[in-house]
Amino acid sequence: MDQYTQQEEQDATDALPLPSPYENELIADSGRVLEDGRVNINLDSKVARAIAESINYQQELRRSSVDYNKRFAQGTSFDLKLNIVIQIVGSRGDVQPFVALGNELQKDGHRVRIATHGVFADFIHSSGLEFFPIGGNPAELMAYMVKNPGLLPQMKTLREGEIGKKKIMIAEMLDGCWRSSIEHDPYTQQPFIADAIIANPPSFAYIHCAQALGIPVHLMFTMPWSSTRSFPHPLSSLNADPQNNGLDCWVSYGVVEWLTWQGLGDVINKWRASLDLDPIPTTEGPSLHEALKIPFTYCWSPALVPKPKDWPDYVDVCGFFFRDPPPYDPSPELQEFLLLGTPPVYIGFGSIVVDDPQKLINTVLAAVRASGARAVISKGWSNMDGEQDENVFYIGDCPHEWLFQYVAAVIHHGGAGTTACGLINGRPTAIVPFFGDQPFWGDMVANAGAGPKPIPHASLTTENLAAAIKFCLAPQAATAAQEIASKMQAETGVAEAVKSFYRNLPLDRMRCEILPDQVAVWKYKKKNRSLKLSKAAVQTLIEYSRINTEQLQCHDINPIIIANNRWDPLTGVISAGISTGTRMLKTSTGMIRAPYKELTRTKSSPAADQRRPSTSRSSSTPNSTQSRSATIQPGENRPTSPRSPMSTAGNMASASLNSFGQFTTGYFKGVLVDIPTAAADGFRRVSQVYGDKPKDYGTVSDWRSGAKVGGKNFVGGLKEGIVGLVKHPWRGYQEDGKDGALRGLAKGAAGLATKGPSAGIGLWAYPFQGIVKSIEAKFRTKTRKAIVVARLLDGYAQTIEMEMTEGDKAAIVEEFDRLMQLD
Repeated sequence: MDQYTQQEEQDATDALPLPSPYENELIADSGRVLEDGRVNINLDSKVARAIAESINYQQELRRSSVDYNKRFAQGTSFDLKLNIVIQIVGSRGDVQPFVALGNELQKDGHRVRIATHGVFADFIHSSGLEFFPIGGNPAELMAYMVKNPGLLPQMKTLREGEIGKKKIMIAEMLDGCWRSSIEHDPYTQQPFIADAIIANPPSFAYIHCAQALGIPVHLMFTMPWSSTRSFPHPLSSLNADPQNNGLDCWVSYGVVEWLTWQGLGDVINKWRASLDLDPIPTTEGPSLHEALKIPFTYCWSPALVPKPKDWPDYVDVCGFFFRDPPPYDPSPELQEFLLLGTPPVYIGFGSIVVDDPQKLINTVLAAVRASGARAVISKGWSNMDGEQDENVFYIGDCPHEWLFQYVAAVIHHGGAGTTACGLINGRPTAIVPFFGDQPFWGDMVANAGAGPKPIPHASLTTENLAAAIKFCLAPQAATAAQEIASKMQAETGVAEAVKSFYRNLPLDRMRCEILPDQVAVWKYKKKNRSLKLSKAAVQTLIEYSRINTEQLQCHDINPIIIANNRWDPLTGVISAGISTGTRMLKTSTGMIRAPYKELTRTKSSPAADQRRPSTSRSSSTPNSTQSRSATIQPGENRPTSPRSPMSTAGNMASASLNSFGQFTTGYFKGVLVDIPTAAADGFRRVSQVYGDKPKDYGTVSDWRSGAKVGGKNFVGGLKEGIVGLVKHPWRGYQEDGKDGALRGLAKGAAGLATKGPSAGIGLWAYPFQGIVKSIEAKFRTKTRKAIVVARLLDGYAQTIEMEMTEGDKAAIVEEFDRLMQLD
């Protein structure tokens, strides 16, 4: 926080979302927060039922809106060379599996960049991978999660103002993830722009970065994040009813996603605006990765948790990610302790940061003595260090791959990586979970018989920890752990994850038509001919004066469209009206606050302004002026000089007028575009209530598509409404005679009564929506320019790295000329 001034912190806090008006009702009505932070969901509550219905409806809309096909056959070699950024938020245990993945991808010739917290720079560089810092302090994140292990913060946290600080950190990491996608290497200054993104869900930025760049995105995680009826979301707690076929488990994912979006939606939308992206509606934000059918790979062993049958084919369970064991030279003292005596148990809590480490180590030592075992205790991020004991050995950083060969059992916090390493070595495992997926892994290990039931850290005592150690040292636990180990040792998790990544790439849109082993990121159009070209091919063609940059367009390999699906005209219009009113309220407040902020900024000391760093953005890439100039935000702090009173007054008036302009624009956009479009969409969707599937007339992206959608909706809507007056009664008569015909007549009349208004309103609403989008696109050029610059610079660097000869370049030009001459 020391890089922020008090004014900057206040500005950031002002921009944070207000609490949802439904949060208190949800907490009081639908459940309670348990000691381990999970949300105990009461599915019989009004709010939970409403959310369940909402989620179910949205999922049905989404299932029908995307057609997914796998395009990469098993056993086929993958010859494309990609720039891949892997975005990770979390602890060392979260980062380490992706280092193994990055090394595996490097074997196929890809350039791999790991984007995560700065403290892991040396670890990642030592593994031979590129590193990009995204900001955020994992120790602070771990300490916050220990205090607030679930979705809902404790009252003490609210009083201490930690929520605002955490959201500022999240905003910093979102921005860092975007910069990791397009900025130079901060150490070598080599240009970089991503061709694909791999991420873990807590990084939050992945879909939005991929949407801005038009590239594929793939999620990988050690924790269930996809809706299933097989088990509840790990951050929820519910007593499953065997009579409802797992519906409560499935709904728990939607409830958790809904709560998450309530807390972060405004932060994400504010950041999206800086990327020239439209805000995501509240109804679409939760479970967005499922709505868009983002491919997902779970890096755990199917021997421990098999893939649920209701997960689609673009969701894979591949096995744990294990890196090659690093070289390690243990101290003579550690070797002597491990080999002279009965095998000890390992006890460690990794990157967990607790408030009172002394209390924790005292409990651990007492339990070790009570169990009669010997122990190797890892100090971890909490720096657990207790009194000396001949049966206890304290260690610092030590590779688990090496150490776990010599221990009898492992007792830890339940991180997926530590769990995996213990089990593949056949070691019984006792888990003391603190937050996140740790209770889930504790339950899975206990269900497999390889360890006792997990002990929540808040309930940890000398007695139950000693009992857990004794359970792990019993023969039956060792047998169960060995059975799991034999299955895991036959798995190749990292290699399978790479295959999963390849299988889910849209290869039909990715290949350059001149250099087929390179990714096409440019589209060149001339007359009736269009070519997909790579960065290196374009750089060569520019060098030989075959094309110029004005003839190029960015080629969206994987266009991501986040539509605002309406349920019905009433809720659609109300939602659009509330959004319009909220937007107008914010801008009207700005007419008062903006001049005051301008005055406050003027009164601040110029010398202090000059000492103040601009933001963390510039710290990582001091020489990347090209991409930096295209990503400067309005209101970033620059060195200032004293202003005259007239200049200050003018700036204050300008700020007020700017807010007034936004107020007026928001009003007319809401009245003329947003509300009518919501009504047209809502009327068109009503037919779903009685089983009809509404036609999809396309997406409005500019004035042309707006006119096209409006025309199709008008003609198609009237036609469907009129035809339905005959079709539904006739079908009803065939199925159920006279009664069926009467029901069909009612259905047909309802169809005409809803599709007719949709056709009439949409005839002008959709074209107006398209015109607005076209106008907005003219002003939203900052991000696109940054992408163009980054791709040109990366293309130039690639041609140098490829060491192209003049003959190679001439062959590219010759092939380009040949392709352009084809009919």
